[in-house]
Amino acid sequence: METSEILKKVRKIEIKTRGLSANIFAGQYHSAFKGRGMAFSEVREYQFGDDVRDIDWNVTARFHKPFVKVFEEERELTVMLLIDVSGSLDFGTTGQLKRDMVTEIAATIAFSAMQNNDKIGVVFFSDKIEKYIPPKKGRKHILYIIREMLDFHPESKKTDVGHAVEFLTGVLKRRCTAFLMSDFFVRSDFENALTICNRKHDVVAIQVYDQRAKQLPDVGLMKVVDAETGHEMYIDTGSKKLRRAHTAYFMNRQAALRQTFNKSNVDHVSIATNEDYVKSLMQLFAMRG
Repeated sequence: METSEILKKVRKIEIKTRGLSANIFAGQYHSAFKGRGMAFSEVREYQFGDDVRDIDWNVTARFHKPFVKVFEEERELTVMLLIDVSGSLDFGTTGQLKRDMVTEIAATIAFSAMQNNDKIGVVFFSDKIEKYIPPKKGRKHILYIIREMLDFHPESKKTDVGHAVEFLTGVLKRRCTAFLMSDFFVRSDFENALTICNRKHDVVAIQVYDQRAKQLPDVGLMKVVDAETGHEMYIDTGSKKLRRAHTAYFMNRQAALRQTFNKSNVDHVSIATNEDYVKSLMQLFAMRG
């Protein structure tokens, strides 16, 4: 992709997603993702019902009457985007690729974080860590992230979600909110790695999938290619039995995925590329708020 074309795309995504985060998500993002803890704010005179453990003994001794410390929630967050850049994301049959939707969702979250004065960083992963962008603040940093998302060429086409979350567990010392974005069409189990990561950080999973993964159209003989292995084969979509088996396989895989997230205590949402991701994100935020 040429530089001018990338910049045009970056601008287009910024206009759309910045507007969404300002108008729709500002309040919801704020309440859905809490800060790291409580920070000391001020002291005030003791009132009936205050916790005696909050008494500031130095101030109390000075004024000969009890004063308590008042704490406020620390609002500043570190937000990490864990973005699957494997081969299977380069697929789409209903207007946009899965990768395009992931980019828009990630940009929306990034601008929401910016408005909340949060730091934001990125991990691009396949079956290895392709690139790590440490968390920083500001619009310039976000535009750099979007540019990278639009023009990133991974070395590997395969996926290993477990490796990505293990990397996050190790690389960030302080607690962060991490958005794990993938189609989760994975062959390896990542439940244990996700559980450990979610104990240290606050992990939220966002699955993006194409409608054809759920339902095959009846269009006769069709050539299909596994984007991660390159394996090609022809299937007869005219067969009702095959179409039913295809849907059943998808539903079983989704059930197993939900079970993984539930056992790991990770909030999650699944969005098809022909659906409105704004609605799905709002539901996710509302569920956490």
